[in-house]
Amino acid sequence: MAGPKAWAWSYSKLKNYETCPKRHYEVDVARNYKDSSEQLDWGNEVHAVLAKACEGKQELPETMQDYQKWVDAVRQGPGQLLVEQKYAITADFKPTKYFANDVWYRGIGDVVRVDGPVALVVDWKTGKVLEDSVQLMLMAQCLFAHFPAVQRVRSEFIWLKHDCTSPEVFSRQDIADAWVQLLPRVDALKASSVTMNYPPKPGFLCKNYCPVTSCPFHGKGNR
Repeated sequence: MAGPKAWAWSYSKLKNYETCPKRHYEVDVARNYKDSSEQLDWGNEVHAVLAKACEGKQELPETMQDYQKWVDAVRQGPGQLLVEQKYAITADFKPTKYFANDVWYRGIGDVVRVDGPVALVVDWKTGKVLEDSVQLMLMAQCLFAHFPAVQRVRSEFIWLKHDCTSPEVFSRQDIADAWVQLLPRVDALKASSVTMNYPPKPGFLCKNYCPVTSCPFHGKGNR
C-alpha cells in the first residue's frame, strides 16, 4: 500500500510565493483564482508549437518564423533529443516519477539533449530577459538525477523575443554548492504550507496584474 504523498514544490511556485505568499496560496494552492493574461496565453502557445516543431511534427506558423533558427539548432545537435520532458526528484535528490508519492521537486525541460557525459537543457522564454541562475541550476539538477552518466550540463534560456540566450554550465559540484543557499528559501515555502500562513505582500502586481480580488491590496499601489 502506497504511503501518503510527500510535500512537493516547483520553481514557479517558489517564485510566486516569494513575490506574494497570498497570491501564491490563492492561485497555486487553493486555486480560487486563475492566473491568465495575453502574455501567458502567448507563451503557452509558443511552447506548444515549438515542441511539435522540434519533434518534426509541425512547421512553424508565419507568426513564429523568426524562431526557426532555434528549432534548427536544437534538432541538429548531438545526442538523444527529448522534448517537453517532465522530471521529478526526491528530497535526497534521487530520480522518481512525476506523480510518485515521494516527489519533492518537479521540473520540465522544454528541450533536452543527452550525449554521453554531457547534456543540454533549454527553456524557451517569451518575455523580457531576466537572469535567473537558480532556475537554470534546477533544470541541470533534474538531468544529473535522471542521467547518472552525465557530468556536465549546459542549461540555458532562449529569449525568443530578444533573439539571444543566457546559458550557464554546471558540474555536479556546482549543483551541490548552489543548494546551500537555495534550501532555506524552499524551507520557508514548506513552513507556510504547514502553518497555512500566507500573508499578502503588496507590490507592483497589485494594481493591474493580480487576479486575487479578495485581497485588500488588489487594485492598489503604484509601484
